[in-house]
Amino acid sequence: MHALFVGGTIDNSELDLDGAEPPHRYPPDTGGGQSRYRLHAIGKRDDEIVYAVYGGPDIAHEDVQRVSEEREYARRFEAEETIVG
Repeated sequence: MHALFVGGTIDNSELDLDGAEPPHRYPPDTGGGQSRYRLHAIGKRDDEIVYAVYGGPDIAHEDVQRVSEEREYARRFEAEETIVG
């Protein structure tokens, strides 16, 4: 699955993640007290998670959703986006 980032130092970046479920924080465990990106949404196609949208530490959920819609992640990956609480 693809990890897509909104805000912070790696805004508009992507990377591939292994596994069936995305971690709720990225990076999953730094151990260094560094701020991490938080999972905001996932995109599914045929019951498979194909992307995960992460927001920067200081980015409001509404802003992450707005940017995700502007970047058309759901259309790009032909997926249904679900908000993660």
